[in-house]
Amino acid sequence: MCRNIRTLFNFEPPASDEEIRASALQFVRKVSGFAHPSKANQEAFDKAVDEVAEAASRLLNSLHTHGPARDRASEAAKAKERTQRRFAPSAT
Repeated sequence: MCRNIRTLFNFEPPASDEEIRASALQFVRKVSGFAHPSKANQEAFDKAVDEVAEAASRLLNSLHTHGPARDRASEAAKAKERTQRRFAPSAT
């Protein structure tokens, strides 16, 4: 999966429309291979982003969990720690 697409479900506060759209944009960029589409493809690209964002929003609103909502700050700290371990210079 594209590293820029973040998990949006089960967070407090819930994902905003902007976060959902940003993830949709990253997904469409990845699938299409375009970071910025040409003028000829702009309409199709924008429509795809809108449709993916709408589908993602419907999905997030329909999901249920029994677990507690996660905290964005603590999840970000865990991710930073994983990255530091992953890219730490080896002691060999």
